[in-house]
Amino acid sequence: MRFVCSLLITGVLMSSPFSTAAAATLDPAVATPPVAARIAHPSEINGYKRADDYFWLRQKSDPAVTSYLQAETAYTAAVMKPTEALQQRLYDEMLSHIKQSDLQVPYKYGDYYYYSRTEEGKQYPILARKRGSLDAPEEITLDLNVLAQGKKFLGLGLYEVSDDGNLLAYSLDTTGYRQYTLHVKNLATGAGLGESIPRVDDAAWASDNKTLFYVTEDEVSKRNDTFWRHTLGAPSSDVLYTEKDELYDIGVHRSLDGKFIFLDAASKSTTESRYIQADRPADPLKVLIARQIDHRYHVEHHGDRWLILTNRGAEDYRVVSAPLRTPDEAHWSEIVPQRAGVHLTGLTVFDDYAVISERTGGFASLELLDFKTGKRSQVEFPEIVHTAFPSANREHSSTTFRYSYTSLVTPNSVFDLDLKTGKRTLLKQTEVPGYDASAYVSELKYATARDGTHVPIALVYKRGTMLDGSAPMLLYGYGSYGSSTDPTFAASRLVLLDRGVVYANAMIRGGGELGEAWRTSGHLMHKLNTFTDFIDCTEYLVGAHYTSKDRLAILGGSAGGLLMGAVTNMRPDLFKAVVAAVPFVDVMNTMLDPSLPLTTAEYLEWGNPNVKADYDYMMRYSPYDNVTAQAYPAMLVRVSINDSQVPYWEGSKLVAKIRALNTGHNPLLLEVNFGAGHGGASGRYDALKETAFNYAFILSEITPAAAR
Repeated sequence: MRFVCSLLITGVLMSSPFSTAAAATLDPAVATPPVAARIAHPSEINGYKRADDYFWLRQKSDPAVTSYLQAETAYTAAVMKPTEALQQRLYDEMLSHIKQSDLQVPYKYGDYYYYSRTEEGKQYPILARKRGSLDAPEEITLDLNVLAQGKKFLGLGLYEVSDDGNLLAYSLDTTGYRQYTLHVKNLATGAGLGESIPRVDDAAWASDNKTLFYVTEDEVSKRNDTFWRHTLGAPSSDVLYTEKDELYDIGVHRSLDGKFIFLDAASKSTTESRYIQADRPADPLKVLIARQIDHRYHVEHHGDRWLILTNRGAEDYRVVSAPLRTPDEAHWSEIVPQRAGVHLTGLTVFDDYAVISERTGGFASLELLDFKTGKRSQVEFPEIVHTAFPSANREHSSTTFRYSYTSLVTPNSVFDLDLKTGKRTLLKQTEVPGYDASAYVSELKYATARDGTHVPIALVYKRGTMLDGSAPMLLYGYGSYGSSTDPTFAASRLVLLDRGVVYANAMIRGGGELGEAWRTSGHLMHKLNTFTDFIDCTEYLVGAHYTSKDRLAILGGSAGGLLMGAVTNMRPDLFKAVVAAVPFVDVMNTMLDPSLPLTTAEYLEWGNPNVKADYDYMMRYSPYDNVTAQAYPAMLVRVSINDSQVPYWEGSKLVAKIRALNTGHNPLLLEVNFGAGHGGASGRYDALKETAFNYAFILSEITPAAAR
């Protein structure tokens, strides 16, 4: 979900929410921060009286709110103006490490090879295919650059081709609010078929090439709650299922062999699957295994059996099979058992083989299963600090498994693995102009948390960087939802490493790096572990002389922005600079408001503050509620006006409150993107400029002028 300081005019409550004088053009030489009014908004919960003086910033349509946000952005531009030359250098350097006209590895589906490619100077990919052979003429299926004309934002959601290759179901978001509209295109003629269905988040074709199953979200809550069947050309669609429980979202996927369509319902702790045969789209849905609290499972099809990845009797999951007609637990046969230290995360099923995605020792791994012999074998990787994940695998009869491999020093590499022989073939490694991997060092270290837990930290730096405490560092963290922050290569990061910056990724509790227990020990009534782990990692890195407090910047976004806000309140002395992107920081007000998108489903991640025990615990870390009169480090808070995951007002309110109470004099900046959503800019060049802006802010705080 949350994928977040007011200038108090002494003794006066302003009659207008915003001082119009502050909206004037700011002179960089005499930049003055905008003044946000304090307007009382009292409430009471669990016997506590609450006051939110910046509640008014939620009124998106209020011109005073717009004026305030514009003034904050103008103030940020003024403060950052001396870095404009640095921003341009960073942008140019990042661009020099990118092959701007490039082709992704094609994958085969049906009679065609599908791929995407980029062209220099164009913001978006071009999606295309070739029939029968890569030497055949190109057919462009979607040119996102054409679709983006006249729009500030464009996001592609679905891209699903019918079995016969004639129809494309695709969806577009044109605001950044992650609200997609479904369209269907005739690929033979290039013409649209007239279908335009709003708020579609997921879809799958039936095998008759005319029936489309799709999932829509509720317009207000943004919860995926309704499953539809649509026949092309029909004036309406049929509702097959509505999920009533507010803790659950639904999604649809089709088995790799194409024979079954699954409707999956999931809360943060429980799942349930229904199914329908793809060649019998008029049939009713059937429940596969009825939901049972805390049972999470994922189903794939193989021959006359289901393959089920389940946590029943296995905290970190196991794989069982069951007959199609009797999938209940009494008929399970175990195929892959639970093993200590191994977390099973996914399943790719072919006719003769399965590939199990796993995590071992904090990092991704792959295990092969031969159905005929029952033999299992591990795929070996050359680096300890790495990640690997399935790529495009669309043909169930294949004996080749495609996966991607990358690390902090290895650009993304696409391999084909021969499932019979184990031979691997490198199809493509992303070309990074001007990059020499041998010039950089990747390491794995462990910090000891205050309760004795060993927390992994992945690091990368340029060979020759002095590790005597003088090096600047950028430390990244997330630590929520069981989501793993895998060590991947980023060409844009080279501009930091080449300036002597050490980059580190703290794999803190609340994430999924070390399995289910790692996740649960950092959520709900254990959430404080996430923040103290990050602080303990920071103190380890300083103590080990990788950096020093006055050279250390931290970065996190969304729930990672919550991390940034919490640790900055707890230990403002420990960081020189903080970048919080679309940060979930107004935890209590947001989680007390069930009318906001996504809130109720989040009770199982953060807690339900309507329950006093949960309220008391959440209040211990909620960043907005814990701002105090102290000296804060330099901070850049970035929000997006169309953000559906974390509303723009969360970060805006945090900045207003810190500015009112801050006893220090470091820069405090709010940057508002008025044309995007949770992920920021959608065009690749625009996104690169945002990164250059962030890095310029960071470098201006943690590196000497000569190193910028």
